[in-house]
Amino acid sequence: MDIYMVGGAVRDALLGLPVQDRDWVVVGATPEELVAQGFLPVGKDFPVFLHPQTREEYALARTERKTARGYRGFEIHAAPGVTLEEDLARRDLTINSIAIHARPVWAEGQFDIKNEVLIDPWGGHGDLQEKVLRHVTGAFREDPVRVLRIARFAARFADFTVAPETLALMREMVKDGEADALVAERVWQELARGLMEDTPSRMFEVLRACGALKKLLPEVDRLWGVPQGAEYHPEVDTGIHLMMVLDMAARLHTGLAVRFACLGHDLGKGTTPAEMLPRHIGHEERGVRLLKGVCERLRVPTDCRELAEVVAREHGNIHRSAGFSAAALVRLLERCDAFRKPQRFAEVLLACECDARGRLGLEESAYPQRERLGRVLQAAQSVATEPVAQAAQAAGLAGTKIGEMIHTARVRAVQQGLEPGAD
Repeated sequence: MDIYMVGGAVRDALLGLPVQDRDWVVVGATPEELVAQGFLPVGKDFPVFLHPQTREEYALARTERKTARGYRGFEIHAAPGVTLEEDLARRDLTINSIAIHARPVWAEGQFDIKNEVLIDPWGGHGDLQEKVLRHVTGAFREDPVRVLRIARFAARFADFTVAPETLALMREMVKDGEADALVAERVWQELARGLMEDTPSRMFEVLRACGALKKLLPEVDRLWGVPQGAEYHPEVDTGIHLMMVLDMAARLHTGLAVRFACLGHDLGKGTTPAEMLPRHIGHEERGVRLLKGVCERLRVPTDCRELAEVVAREHGNIHRSAGFSAAALVRLLERCDAFRKPQRFAEVLLACECDARGRLGLEESAYPQRERLGRVLQAAQSVATEPVAQAAQAAGLAGTKIGEMIHTARVRAVQQGLEPGAD
């Protein structure tokens, strides 16, 4: 048998990037031969094995034949007679279709890509040098997930362009309904990974360019071309603003929940009546309803969904909070559930900072609301609620009356904390 390192490990080594996960292809072997050498079979749909020592994945060289719509509609053929070139031909991008022959020293992860002979039948090395994302063969169109993967790679390698013929093929796939066959779990998986790349805006630009964004996230797609007041949004276009917010979230190294909240914070502006533009009165409430639909459709994880709903509903109030009274500030904290979930509230404030700084010419602006509301929460948290509740009970009060007393005590603490000279 012959063993080759393939895919992302070779690509990243050629780009001078750290090699994270190494994928291996085995040519000229049977499953029984690998099992006899101690490999552990783990593949459900095709023969993949874990190495007995490194636990890295080794897959038998295989070909694929389309049998039905969607990303699961494939018939897999793996046999000793399948060549490395045939295996590389079924891959998505030329830059992921480069291989190098394995050597024993690689078991320790020590190799210099400059000393290796590339097996590159599809010109991937040249596309790496030209910074082009190009499909390998027409078989690309058989798997709709590849549309999402191309967009995700565009977010990772922001200075790469999608080859015109590849973009045209992606448009054909969307037009033919392949994107409609994508299941929610795969859409969310690729979306989440793309959001965590260095330039997430590129993912949405590519999805929009091929028409997939309108199919998968129409709530986001309709934001382009919707104007906002230039006084607060010098970039004017709501879609452009959203892309700036996402890239600011990446710049600030936020987590997935914050980035998804940024994605969903302004969905309501896409449904503002034309006669109201460029104002967007009530967009927060409309946005929350739209966001809930997106989360249900894509089966978004609970932590991402809950944070996004708070941000969509309250980001305007948080931006304006500098003029709030102590009572209004405490009510804002209560609506955000900040007392029970202070860490989530910190993420809400971070998402709001991304929104405020994701505007043309305001990228370097300070966002004092974040620090100030953090201090407001600390002041309100200084109230010991148990003694207040005991005093209320001693006075014959119960239920909502106790809550009102705690609220009043927190308002008083916030008022004192905001006074000049207060720590």
